[in-house]
Amino acid sequence: MKRLLIFISFITLAIINFNCERDDICAATTQTTPRLIVGFYDATDTDELLNVSRITVYGDGLFTDEDGVTTEPIEESDLIIIDYDDEDSYVFNINSNTIALPLIVGGEGELLTTRFVLEKDTDLRLDDDDDTSSNIDIIEISYNTEFVYVSRACGYKSNFNSLGVARITDDDQWITNIEIEETTQESIANENTTHVRIYH
Repeated sequence: MKRLLIFISFITLAIINFNCERDDICAATTQTTPRLIVGFYDATDTDELLNVSRITVYGDGLFTDEDGVTTEPIEESDLIIIDYDDEDSYVFNINSNTIALPLIVGGEGELLTTRFVLEKDTDLRLDDDDDTSSNIDIIEISYNTEFVYVSRACGYKSNFNSLGVARITDDDQWITNIEIEETTQESIANENTTHVRIYH
């Protein structure tokens, strides 16, 4: 009888363990949809990162009203672009040499184009006593989306393929050149490296 109870207990525990599944939690270390990592480099010493003075970054058209009137952001809470080096800080009127741009996820294979405003010397615009102004350059990013299955807990992530980056020409450019890193020309799959170099 004692052996029968031990055998039944063993079978019961085996069935319970077989039916239990581990929690479906997506670990914080799991690579999800990456942001586009942009590094700012010295135009004369192209291997050296160089801070952009008092940079502010936001989506083009984000501050344009229904009448077509554009007003620039005046405080940090207006923005969504996060400083790559400080996850708690927005790219608003700071000195920075690396930023992380969120890309819009479209349908798989769909060609998308998005623009970002990169405003240098924001402090000059915000200073009411100064007659000088900031310098705004706009970059245009084109890409298409590829969905990649990660796990049941994390679902799918989006990689970005066929990356293209260009600057919109104006009369007063602070950006001298833009290069896409050779290793990321085919696909942006993670945030472990700089994807785009902007020289100034």
